[in-house]
Amino acid sequence: MEYIFVDTNIVIDLLSKREDFYKEAQELFTLADTKKVNLYVSALTFANTHYILSRNLKAEEVRKVLIKFKTLATVLPIDDKIIELALASDFVDFEDAIQYQTAIQNGLEIIITRNKKDFKNAKIPVLNAKEYLNKL
Repeated sequence: MEYIFVDTNIVIDLLSKREDFYKEAQELFTLADTKKVNLYVSALTFANTHYILSRNLKAEEVRKVLIKFKTLATVLPIDDKIIELALASDFVDFEDAIQYQTAIQNGLEIIITRNKKDFKNAKIPVLNAKEYLNKL
């Protein structure tokens, strides 16, 4: 079974049902729901997703969506070491540096994101959801 880190944009694709990206995100999270893969997100993903979803939904609705989503992915903490490594990294985007270091420090095998260019120096494979699903 693979241990996969999922970037925030994929989570938002799923929960916002983004037209061009929802299908692949749904297929990826269905794999987790059927116990074919283990998916992980960072605590930062929950905060950012809550913020984005709150633009269009009431706070109570956002919490319900996130509670339901929480059954599909394990939330990984962000600690002092991850922040230090992110600050010292060559990532242009600090949020991506945090996401990457969270995946690396937790021994995950793959990162799934729509912004592959932001992870160009990654030491583990970085795929978009469609690429990952096509390799199965």
